[in-house]
Amino acid sequence: MQLRKKPRLRNGAHPITRSVVRKGTRVVSRLLDHTFAFAFRGLVYAQIWEDPKVDMEALQIAPDSRIVAIASGGCNVLSYLVADPESITAVDLNTAHIALNKLKVAAAQALPDHAHFRRFFAEADSPANVAAYREHLAPHLDETTRRYWEGRDLIGRRRIGGFRKGIYKRGLLGNFIGVAHLLAKLYRIDLARILAAPTQEDQRAVFEAELAPVFDKRFVRWLTDQPAALFGLGIPPAQFDALAGDERMAQVLRRRLEKLACDFPVSDNYFAWQAFSRGYARDAQAPLPPYLQAANWDAVRARAERISVLHANFTEHLATLPAASRDRYVLLDAQDWMTDDQLNALWREITRTARPGARVLFRTAAEPSLLPGRVAPAILDRWTYHAEASADFTRRDRSSIYGGVHLYVLRP
Repeated sequence: MQLRKKPRLRNGAHPITRSVVRKGTRVVSRLLDHTFAFAFRGLVYAQIWEDPKVDMEALQIAPDSRIVAIASGGCNVLSYLVADPESITAVDLNTAHIALNKLKVAAAQALPDHAHFRRFFAEADSPANVAAYREHLAPHLDETTRRYWEGRDLIGRRRIGGFRKGIYKRGLLGNFIGVAHLLAKLYRIDLARILAAPTQEDQRAVFEAELAPVFDKRFVRWLTDQPAALFGLGIPPAQFDALAGDERMAQVLRRRLEKLACDFPVSDNYFAWQAFSRGYARDAQAPLPPYLQAANWDAVRARAERISVLHANFTEHLATLPAASRDRYVLLDAQDWMTDDQLNALWREITRTARPGARVLFRTAAEPSLLPGRVAPAILDRWTYHAEASADFTRRDRSSIYGGVHLYVLRP
């Protein structure tokens, strides 16, 4: 992995600030955007919250597939290796996510065996992980990545220490889930009961009896109506508006949590374990992301060198590529942040670089695709939207936090 220079700042603005702050909006809105942009520069997702099982089915990854994906926490990027693509380029503006992705790639290549790998990322709370970092990983990391992990966060903790005390309890999302657990204790709710439920019927009974009533509490309704309260979910103010629509945010969140708690057996849903226990289950049959499963270890280890991790803007990276050179694009929910100009610039580059049969997968806070009426017909008409398949993917996405999962395929 080569050391890359940080993206240049234009007019003194950080790249994340340029992506998030909406021009021409009210002062209060811009202040919220700036606050979110500042918070988003640190670690947000120690675990990505898009279901890789759904992703791989939608993308139909083949041995000649060349994937460009937003990196985020790296779980999905490494999980795509199971499908045996030709290459994966993981792109992100967040330096913490870049460091995490590089750490995961190095760990897949340099840790002695799957037991070390699982302990490092599935358990992520052992002093032995710090020793493994020093012995096996640090020598394989570039200077910038080592400096990140061996440096300290805003409250003085060494970042690599997160793997000694629980990395999934850190970052914006980890802190948000921690606050949710504190609220649950204040309302005398035992979140572990969901995970102990033997059937989905029992899961639903626990949700209806204990969790659902919380969303009718006056304080919870007020709190969830504040855009800043959801920064921990990685939701910027612009996406907050799309997610809420004409409803109170408490009701939207209730439905999303109901899906997470009730629509999938907890024995097969590691997202539920992250939400309700702040980590993965520990037993041998615990649900885990594909890249952490023992059955996939050899494939992940052998193919990790196919991943390139770049600190860059997605659109600007595509602009450096030859025409008709990529065929799988994973945008996560980044388009919810974008202006019409940014969307059109992105899709021009996707269309230019797309090979025949190319597929684009993304998620939205609201249910519908956001592209019609915003991306120029001359661009969008070259793509087919698979509405029925997208609705099915949305229904089966175990993370449960998005309104829509969307698949577009390049027309012949």
